[in-house]
Amino acid sequence: MPLPTLDSLDLKLLQALQLDGRAPFNRIAAVLGVSDQTVARRYRRLIATANLRVLGMTDGTRLGRQNWIVRLHCTPDVAERLADSLAKRPDTIYVALISGGTEVICGMKPRSTQDRDELLLERLPRTPHVGAVTAHCLLHRFYGGPLGWLTKIDALDTQQQEALQPPAPPTLAAPILLDAEDDELLLLLARDGRTTLSALQTATGRPESAVKRRLGQLRSTGALYFDVQYDHATMGHDVGAMIWLTVSPHATAAAGQALARHPEVQFASATTGLANLVAFALFRSPEHLYAYLNDKIGVLDGIHSAETTLILRQVKQLTYEPGR
Repeated sequence: MPLPTLDSLDLKLLQALQLDGRAPFNRIAAVLGVSDQTVARRYRRLIATANLRVLGMTDGTRLGRQNWIVRLHCTPDVAERLADSLAKRPDTIYVALISGGTEVICGMKPRSTQDRDELLLERLPRTPHVGAVTAHCLLHRFYGGPLGWLTKIDALDTQQQEALQPPAPPTLAAPILLDAEDDELLLLLARDGRTTLSALQTATGRPESAVKRRLGQLRSTGALYFDVQYDHATMGHDVGAMIWLTVSPHATAAAGQALARHPEVQFASATTGLANLVAFALFRSPEHLYAYLNDKIGVLDGIHSAETTLILRQVKQLTYEPGR
């Protein structure tokens, strides 16, 4: 089936949902200058044709948790099964096959040190046909998380963006602590970020006023944000790449900030390992990737080396979907 062509209204709706994934359709419609019915109809169409999902995500940096990128070198006969197994885990947020199908890359957000060690020190190294495992702790996020790539597409003008953008969360003196009731609420929102308050009330057994109040608290502190999952190819970005940069320590911050400003970059972070910066970026073609490496990466100060790996198949973007 050919991919749908997204028009300007589709792009505006996608950016609106990136800014506030739970914004009511009537509020989005008022900002876009169209009817509620038009927004609802476009939303349903994007779900069917572009695999649109609005998902509630937790920001590990606000919860005092570490985020990791894990690279697993393995034989081609186990790579897909390993990637699928990792994608099913609730503590992974990104899984893809790279390097000719002999390497799996996984974004991981363990809830505790025990969970991290169980996966990195015990389960993965003992997996048959896995030759090497390298784990990279993300030290400082320059772009990504609450700052989704769709905020860069400029479909909305400044006034429209300001009308939809929630207030920035405050600086925290200590990590936010979650309880079992929070975990239940967050699990529901991770499946569908636009789940209604009445449905959340029914699923949790808590009063709707209590659900609404806690939902507001989690959002205002930045522990909870909403991200948009969709098929990148519907916007003409058929090529995804991981870029690992080795940068002089004095130039790391400036290079990371430059990556964050690049329209192609969906995620950028300082990291542990031989390469101290990692980025995920989207491109229209291999030629676009070449031009990016030459014109934007090549001119950055302090770059010693760059490793680029193409994403062959994305198994998990934000949430696991069988058969994706």
